[in-house]
Amino acid sequence: MYRLDRTAFKGQTAEEASKSHAEYYRTLTSQERLRIANYLNSIAYNFPEENPPRMDKTKFGVRARNK
Repeated sequence: MYRLDRTAFKGQTAEEASKSHAEYYRTLTSQERLRIANYLNSIAYNFPEENPPRMDKTKFGVRARNK
């Protein structure tokens, strides 16, 4: 589980922070980045990380294009 270290702080500009975060995420594997993205989505949309909601496929339709 990810935990926020509230004792660590480094004053920096938004540009410096963006650069350091980008460098950190480049060191991770694609699987680790996907795991982090899944975790952040579960927090943002309030669903259990190991049980994401299914897509409602009734909202989409397929039809032939007019030629």
